[in-house]
Amino acid sequence: MSCAVNSVNVGLARRVDINGRAVMTAIGKRAVASCVAVNPIGLAGDEQADLTVHGGLSKAVYAYPSEHYGFWQTVRAQAKASLWDEALPAGFMGENLTLSGLLESDVFIGDVLRFPNCQLAVSEPRYPCFKFNAAMGFKHASQLMASNAWCGFYLAVRVPGSIKAGEAFEVLPGPREVGITELFRARMAKQRG
Repeated sequence: MSCAVNSVNVGLARRVDINGRAVMTAIGKRAVASCVAVNPIGLAGDEQADLTVHGGLSKAVYAYPSEHYGFWQTVRAQAKASLWDEALPAGFMGENLTLSGLLESDVFIGDVLRFPNCQLAVSEPRYPCFKFNAAMGFKHASQLMASNAWCGFYLAVRVPGSIKAGEAFEVLPGPREVGITELFRARMAKQRG
């Protein structure tokens, strides 16, 4: 399996209007061309708006497969309104790392992604919220993410260092007991039930 970092993305929290309510969000991060420092609590220059559900040691970095972007571009194009009018750039899903060659179905809790200058451990799936629906421009975006289990995954920083777009990485298998897709689907089913 050939895995690579397509894009490294950071963003600051900002206030946006969602359904008549002002909320803070850091979804819609922007690509950085230079090397970015990876610290125990995340990437230099990056913020999370709601630390109760994003960020911290176990959710320091969010990764999302680039392979899903075509689907989201198509369904978003059908939406009449969204927070951003441009085409979907890398980082739009709120991810810090846009990766190629590694889907959620290939990833297990405890796997380690070894980059040239840092190591990140898979900690849990990302779960969508109302901000994702607003960013995508339609109220069923979270349901589509749930039905496909295209959630991406959080990473804890095992070895700090740096990372940049274009780097290849390898997956060092963990215990392989709990998969990202299975964990995501189980929690989403519990929320519906």
